[in-house]
Amino acid sequence: MNPAPKVYGRCVIEVRPAWPPDAEAMATVQNAIHRAGLRATPVDTDGVRERHLDEVHSIACTVAVDDGRVVGFQSLKRAWIDNPYGVPVGWGIIGTHIHPDVGRRGIGRRLFVVAHAAAEAAGLRHIDATIRADNAPALAYYSSLGFVPYRQEPGSAVVPHRYDV
Repeated sequence: MNPAPKVYGRCVIEVRPAWPPDAEAMATVQNAIHRAGLRATPVDTDGVRERHLDEVHSIACTVAVDDGRVVGFQSLKRAWIDNPYGVPVGWGIIGTHIHPDVGRRGIGRRLFVVAHAAAEAAGLRHIDATIRADNAPALAYYSSLGFVPYRQEPGSAVVPHRYDV
């Protein structure tokens, strides 16, 4: 399910499935988030392919495109044994990445429409969003969707949030 393109000012944001050739543009988005101080480390194209476009655990990976340029994406995967987030096997793991230049325009909400439908179709009952504790925009975004903190490890720099599908 892909929502119809939405007009923002004079631009139209298209939401569509991510393709392997999008990896470089997706890395550009994540690196802009890093430069804005909202992501701990930069990424490279191979890392994006491995983390977001791998077909082993992927349920859905969707990009937001503005005038041919990827401006954001959202990845939904099924948690696996020994995943780096400590998420229970069988839950979903979601990551949302919106270029700082286009934040607060509803792009993340449009991406979540697709992820939510994919989660339901995959039979997921819960989705985890592990968010850096100092990333106020991400904390606000996930909270607005209904994600709630569900565990906290003392001294941890992240706050795992859960969404019940």
